[in-house]
Amino acid sequence: MAVKTEKTQRMVNSHVRKIAVTAMLAALSTVLMFLSFPVPTLIPSFVKMDFSELPALVAAFVISPWAGAAVCLVKNLINALFTTTGGIGEVCNFLLGVMMVVPAGLIYKYKKTRVGALIACLTGCVIMAGASILVNYYITYPVYIELFFKGNVDGVIEAYKFINPNVGNLWDALIWFNAPFTFVKGVLVSAITFVIYKPLSNALKKLW
Repeated sequence: MAVKTEKTQRMVNSHVRKIAVTAMLAALSTVLMFLSFPVPTLIPSFVKMDFSELPALVAAFVISPWAGAAVCLVKNLINALFTTTGGIGEVCNFLLGVMMVVPAGLIYKYKKTRVGALIACLTGCVIMAGASILVNYYITYPVYIELFFKGNVDGVIEAYKFINPNVGNLWDALIWFNAPFTFVKGVLVSAITFVIYKPLSNALKKLW
């Protein structure tokens, strides 16, 4: 009975430490999201680049896919308190972040090798990029256009046309700009994760 109790206590302690590590990664992710920046030569300035999925991807790999999703949720809830997009930017960021880190985490859970990690990251990047078209078209942009362009979609299209005059409609903008931009963002996050993951995961796992 004493052995069983000790084992149960160790499991509880490990679980508590994993929650603490998830919270720590969520805090880091929140800061990285605050440090988002525009890339106006590549995409309209209302679409921002940030690396806040990095801690979420680490959480998905080291702890679980759902820990990665939790990091995405917490960072967006906190950033929503200071939103400049009426909260819709945070909704989009959460949905796309989950679309990347959860599939990547699930794949890596069953294939914990460098090749498995590569497949996981690329799969997550592709899913996130593809989802960005649908999420933006059906959720983000309708709200954003109503809030900031008084329902006039042409105002958004003009912002894209300033970079590429061939953009004819919102589908063009999302397929030619947002999807590649989102994919590149995912690739950059994945590349950084590959560099830091091994020493960081070893350090984090020592906590439990």
